[in-house]
Amino acid sequence: MSEFIKETVVTKENVVASAEPRAKGEAPQKVYDKKKIIVRFDQTVWYVLGVIEVLLIFRLALKALGANPMAGFTSIVYGITNPLIIPFRGILGVFVSGNSVIDWSTVIAALVYLVVAWGLVYLIDLIYPITPKDVET
Repeated sequence: MSEFIKETVVTKENVVASAEPRAKGEAPQKVYDKKKIIVRFDQTVWYVLGVIEVLLIFRLALKALGANPMAGFTSIVYGITNPLIIPFRGILGVFVSGNSVIDWSTVIAALVYLVVAWGLVYLIDLIYPITPKDVET
């Protein structure tokens, strides 16, 4: 169980008392390190999601524009994103108009990865809540 530790700060104008919940016997540096790890984890999840989303948007745009799949950049993007969209293939059909293709599995994959990342960060924030004040200090 955590215990409230009162800390008193004396200023010229008045005395301010603050109560900060801390685990019994846990040093302030350990609390700071723990919160820092959680914030970094959140940032890492959002960064990885950003990279995945950008790649999926490139894939969607290249397919919609009818890009040549044998071109270097196009084949790299398709090669990287193929494993990301395989679980979502066949959920919805593919819209084809001339050379343009709207692959709905790419759109669904982007949405699912967004929801999963948001859920993971939200779960960690529920387990180890961090206030905006904690992030600033």
